Amino acid sequence: MIGPKCQSTKFKKNGHKRGKQNHLCSDCGHQFIDNYSPLGYPEYVKKHCLHLYVEGNGFRRIERLTGVCHNTVINCVKASGLSLSQQPDYDEIPEVAQIDELQTFVGNKKNKIWLWTSVNKEFAGILAMTIGDRSAETFKPLWKIIKGWKCFFYATDGYAVYPKFIDEADHIVSKSYDPR
Repeated sequence: MIGPKCQSTKFKKNGHKRGKQNHLCSDCGHQFIDNYSPLGYPEYVKKHCLHLYVEGNGFRRIERLTGVCHNTVINCVKASGLSLSQQPDYDEIPEVAQIDELQTFVGNKKNKIWLWTSVNKEFAGILAMTIGDRSAETFKPLWKIIKGWKCFFYATDGYAVYPKFIDEADHIVSKSYDPR
């Protein structure tokens, strides 16, 4: 075993910390334990939270159902979103792209963030997303992805940012558009 800070092999036992042997480095005085427990929730809890989110549950509902803090769920959604491919499989590209924005906050209610998503009602899941404020600058990277799909129409809730990007002939303004 070597010290994690200075890579020294000179250390001595220094009591116990939370039931684990604590050590003290003789060279630099740094305290450390043999092996650290992994932090955070197990992978199956994270997957369950993501599944609940994809099924349309809000962050606070997921918190009530699982006991996992909504901020942790938000961070989990962000992390999984970064790992996703920027382009959906060809068979998942919808004829009508449904675009919406969702407000939540991190830490306190003054720290608002917006999650912009594009979904296909035929398949469960988010096809593309971006996170930021509620401005055109935040929507721009999402639109860059969506316009490449060459959908027939784009269904939105009519927020003022959308007409700046979407041609009026291709834009459907509806709170609950159902293509069937």
